[in-house]
Amino acid sequence: MSDTPPERAIEDHGIVGDTRTAALVATDGTIDFLCWPRFDSPSVFAAILDRERGGAFELAPVLDGVRHRQMYLPGTAILLTRFLAEDGVAEVSDFMAWGTAEGGQRLVRRAKAVRGTLRFRLRCDPRPDYARTGAEAVRDDATGGVLFAGPDGAPMLRLLAEVPVEIAEDGAAVATFEIEHGHSAYVILEDAGCEPLGDPCAFVASAFKETANAWRAWSSRTTYRGRWRDEVDRSAITLKLLTSREHGAMVAAPTFGLPEAVGGGRNWDYRYAWVRDAAFTVYALLRVGHTEEADSFVGWLQARIEEGGSNGGPLDLLYGIDGHRDLAERELPHLRGYRGSRPVRVGNDAAGQLQLDIYGEAMDAIYLADKYGRGITFDAWEALRGALDWLAEHWHEPDEGIWEVRGGRKEMLHSRLMCWVAFDRALRLATKRSLPAPVERWRAERDRIHRDIHANFWSGERRAFVQSKGSEHLDAACLLMPLVRFIAPTDPRWLSTLDAVGRELTEDSLVYRYSAEAGDGLAGGEGTFNMCSFWYIECLARAGDVEQARYLFDKMLGYANHLGLFAEETGLAGEQLGNMPQAFTHMALISAAVALERALGS
Repeated sequence: MSDTPPERAIEDHGIVGDTRTAALVATDGTIDFLCWPRFDSPSVFAAILDRERGGAFELAPVLDGVRHRQMYLPGTAILLTRFLAEDGVAEVSDFMAWGTAEGGQRLVRRAKAVRGTLRFRLRCDPRPDYARTGAEAVRDDATGGVLFAGPDGAPMLRLLAEVPVEIAEDGAAVATFEIEHGHSAYVILEDAGCEPLGDPCAFVASAFKETANAWRAWSSRTTYRGRWRDEVDRSAITLKLLTSREHGAMVAAPTFGLPEAVGGGRNWDYRYAWVRDAAFTVYALLRVGHTEEADSFVGWLQARIEEGGSNGGPLDLLYGIDGHRDLAERELPHLRGYRGSRPVRVGNDAAGQLQLDIYGEAMDAIYLADKYGRGITFDAWEALRGALDWLAEHWHEPDEGIWEVRGGRKEMLHSRLMCWVAFDRALRLATKRSLPAPVERWRAERDRIHRDIHANFWSGERRAFVQSKGSEHLDAACLLMPLVRFIAPTDPRWLSTLDAVGRELTEDSLVYRYSAEAGDGLAGGEGTFNMCSFWYIECLARAGDVEQARYLFDKMLGYANHLGLFAEETGLAGEQLGNMPQAFTHMALISAAVALERALGS
């Protein structure tokens, strides 16, 4: 293990978290991405984006010819990294304490000598504020640990270790130590404001058990018991990891800057709460029995509607997890980027876009949360009525759409479709709950949108629904049409559209978002979009082509990493691309698995 860690692929990582933030743990035992203390806080480790400047937390045995393996303890987010060699076998367990008796935010690492007496190396080198500053390290006399300062000079992090730790000349905390066969040693990285632990060793043992029990208790409520239970369970746990326990919002992914094409410039920050992504996540969790997250998200969403959007509507399309809107996009030129993919960006200028589809996704999530969770409150309904009144005046306008194009607004099929969903679900909810509503107006708008889609987005020449009004390009977002019950999955118009998607946007089981000719105002290319691949599979299953859907589903699972995790995209060589792990992908996997299970029967 050297001071400059080797390149690590996006897919060579697991994730651990405490539903406040999350860390990526590489197969060699290095934590090379972590924002602290929240998902959208500045990074303290970002070596995956710059192995020299980003900062990392390394913990591994010193072994020749070592092979690496990773696994999760079933039903949990506790990650085990194993090191296998002729000279010995070691294991590092990683978790963030959750549900523990002692408060505070802590990342716990435990190294164990499984076979042989082994020498380990530790190097903890945080680089706060997106690696724009180093972290001055000093001894903490109260605990015997090491304190790392934040950008303001105040203590930010504390490292506690069961073994002697030194402060290197470059400010990193380092150690070399031996562990005898069958024994272990802990390392804890915690918030500097945490109360000192009376007995850190006892804390680690109890925190491990309590964290495992908390995750297993949550996982036991997952109702899916079908053919792909392990994959669905892992996807549900991943979605839970991306959900803020404090605010109820879900982040699209816990990372920023990971590229959609290696060497390209499509390197975005996904550590925020997109209304669309969060609503889809709620839908997926509800499909497998988790209602608490839906209720929390609806409360968060109601607050955002009541605040009003910054571009004239009731909602912005994305927010900080606590609802803040200071999301200005900026570049970090000091970071090299993942395998030279620059610029690395934080913040996201999509926050200023108009994306009318978010009202449909939000309304669908609210409708389902009301159906399976707590009933909607009067105040929430009043806020929604105002949002629907606004949408009735604006649904026909051009926007940037689901893919957040930067080449100008268009009248997008997907946006129009989800506006139809917004009115349709509002009508269903008003009828079901006998809620006061301008039912006739909403029905008229819903039906007007339905006719508009068939009149202006159906291409008789292509025999397919097209991306935007007046275009002839296909867009995989059309795959939602039968999934949201706008059109029957066996309607002739839909079946010919599905065939077109299969011919023009699909390679084997992998689906591109749209044809290259469609353009999006951005330079460079990208990989196939994993969410669209699972949508395509679900559409095949609903259309009756169940065996083909199952075949493609099983093939898609083969593109997951060794832990069953997916990033946003899959590249031409089968590599993971984009931010990791991606909520969109895992929610679509869950939806496809549930639909396939229903279609296959027992």
